[in-house]
Amino acid sequence: MCDSPETPRSPQTLKMGPLPIKESAIRTQNISPITLEEINEFAALQTRVDRKYIINAEMCNRLIEEVQVQGRVLDIDGMRSTIYQSIYFDTPNLDLYKDAAYKRRPRFKARTRFYQQTNTAMLEVKTKDGRGKTVKKRTPYDVNDVDQLTTAGKTFIDNVIGEQGVSHHLRVTLTSHYQRTTVVDSGTSTRITFDEYLTCTDWEKQSILFPMCIVETKSSGQPSPFDKWLWENGNRPTRISKYCTMLAVLHPDLPANKWHQVIKKYLQ
Repeated sequence: MCDSPETPRSPQTLKMGPLPIKESAIRTQNISPITLEEINEFAALQTRVDRKYIINAEMCNRLIEEVQVQGRVLDIDGMRSTIYQSIYFDTPNLDLYKDAAYKRRPRFKARTRFYQQTNTAMLEVKTKDGRGKTVKKRTPYDVNDVDQLTTAGKTFIDNVIGEQGVSHHLRVTLTSHYQRTTVVDSGTSTRITFDEYLTCTDWEKQSILFPMCIVETKSSGQPSPFDKWLWENGNRPTRISKYCTMLAVLHPDLPANKWHQVIKKYLQ
């Protein structure tokens, strides 16, 4: 059964803590570094088109070696594979999940995200408009509050969505953590991320590990050089949402046709 997440979780079980960094299979030693501040100057791309792919580490490394870009890799204090931890919020009836499952537009997703290497956190709201364009708005958040929506956090969500009280019934639904490697192309101001070791845990403390790399390109609209290389090498964009796909596997009574192919191929 997919019991609704109506009971708030204890802070002791959800506070983001340090996780050990695993050895990354993504080889970036031949790429020049770029700082987070430099990325934010020219490639923040908060309004963007995202394309996602599911590939293995070998294909990731071929892409990095062969694609013709002015590539630079995000480096934080010598670390090129950094840990992201997210907490997703939804209504007791999982309305945000269902909006995505039924492809309703406009729709939104709300989460807190903890960046372990910088010990910082953000509250993020991702919206998808009627044309399919993704817009992400975010605000700094106290690392001690990532497991809950504060009054200020709820106000932020309401203001982004333009509907007062829309955040009132949101509850913790899923937590995730993974390691991310980010490469940017200085020539086109586009970027690509490689996510490894994705693990998700729901409000019932059920967990699941995704066995492949999730690769995401981010551009202002036109396909990036990364997309073109992937297409030329037999890889097409895939419908996958870390939140929705993993939640659908943990709760198979939820509507999941949108992610059925991914679930059948990689998670069954």
